[in-house]
Amino acid sequence: MTMEKYILFVEDDSAIASGLVYAMEKEGYVVTYCREVDAAIERVKEMRFDLALLDMQLPDGSGKEIGQAMRAAGTPIIYLTIVDDEDEIVQSLEAGAADYVTKPFRLQELLARIRKILKEEKGTRQVLRIGDASIDAKAGKVYVNGIQVALTALEYRLLLIFAENQKILLTREQLLERIWDISGDFVEDNTLTVYVKRLRQKLGEAVHFTTVRGIGYRVD
Repeated sequence: MTMEKYILFVEDDSAIASGLVYAMEKEGYVVTYCREVDAAIERVKEMRFDLALLDMQLPDGSGKEIGQAMRAAGTPIIYLTIVDDEDEIVQSLEAGAADYVTKPFRLQELLARIRKILKEEKGTRQVLRIGDASIDAKAGKVYVNGIQVALTALEYRLLLIFAENQKILLTREQLLERIWDISGDFVEDNTLTVYVKRLRQKLGEAVHFTTVRGIGYRVD
């Protein structure tokens, strides 16, 4: 299970952007940087982020447009703006923003706010990554490129087992035993084959399942 945190950062001021991207990457975050609304929304369609840092005033629109596009995935959002307006701040927070920071800001203070929000999210919305898919363990939902994938209860449980044991060869017996323990229903060996096949079909190239003939499966 990887613990990397993925941040979408949208800012058209290159001077602010370069310093903040460097600082966030030094903290260990994986940063996707965009300068415009359209480019950011395309990135949102392609992957799921743990946090978004959005400038409010952008060349082709507002950071709020990006925030609205990310709302369905429940991504926490910090808005950056030069406008220190109380009504605007209140409206943004009431609309679901995690924080609102006015420019100029102190770098270490902003990084502390990011750490705090990600720490809170870790406790409330456990997100596991497996390949290019993400599992919201608290909500019991699976996403590929930000789009929810509908799984049955046993398909979800099987994927969760693989996510918790990435790069480990799991025997068919181990998988059957763990699925059976959770569901309370007996699961046959042939049924396991069917479930793995369905996961491959539903997740496509997002997750790579390797079949080790006669033994079991591994997710790399």
